[in-house]
Amino acid sequence: MEERFKSVFIWIGCFFMVAFCLTPFLYMILISVSSSPDFLTKLGNIDFTLKNYYSVLTTRSLHFIDYLRNSIIVSGVSAFFCVIIAGLGAYSITRLALPGKMFILFFVLAVSMFPQISLVGYLFKFMSKLGWINTYHALIFPYIAWILPLSLWILVSYFAQIPKDLDKAALIDGCTRWQILRKVILPVAAPGIFSVLLLAFIFAFNEFMFALMLTIDHRSRTIPVGIALFQGLHGEIPWGNIMAGATIAVIPVVLLTIIFQRNIMQGLTRGAIKG
Repeated sequence: MEERFKSVFIWIGCFFMVAFCLTPFLYMILISVSSSPDFLTKLGNIDFTLKNYYSVLTTRSLHFIDYLRNSIIVSGVSAFFCVIIAGLGAYSITRLALPGKMFILFFVLAVSMFPQISLVGYLFKFMSKLGWINTYHALIFPYIAWILPLSLWILVSYFAQIPKDLDKAALIDGCTRWQILRKVILPVAAPGIFSVLLLAFIFAFNEFMFALMLTIDHRSRTIPVGIALFQGLHGEIPWGNIMAGATIAVIPVVLLTIIFQRNIMQGLTRGAIKG
């Protein structure tokens, strides 16, 4: 009897958690396909339409395609270099005799705890002096620094579980440290590296604060900021366009998560389990 009650409570908890997560998403979709954002007041008479999607994709003044392209480029480049730097750092910390390894890890973790709002003013002044405002690299470098601590900690956890006997055997065979990293460690750690790559891409794709402060127009502005500023292009808030744009922007992230969820879970959990 106790087990039955426990099972019922678990299912109820799962139901409310799923409902809590999906309700905003479903509301966003309903707004995007409704001819009026106040459809809840006339729930029995909803006029479904795709004009919001057509408007977002075809209206040149909205620059939606430009925002989407910018997000993919900035997020992809940031995730790529973040994984390279984190991989080299994780290999050095877990395989080499470096003094103060734990201090380095905790220092990186401590630096990552500073909120973005406390740094963005100084970052804006720095980028202004470099003349990088409203450029891709004004976002790529901060994104790499912002995502690097998480990537480093995940890869350190993953690399630490790879037996060091593989390194010793490769050294005996005459491999250099670079060859060990490229031919031994990277193939074994591929699931973890791929997981970090996906997470880094998603984090960069969804970032808002840096993109808001360091970009000016559609030439480098990313999609979260672009959608939020749709209202600045009209006399009224175009909720239909905003929700349609948000729905389209969510699709790449949702597809990546659904398609590669097994890889992400394997990459995150294998590094946390010994043996």
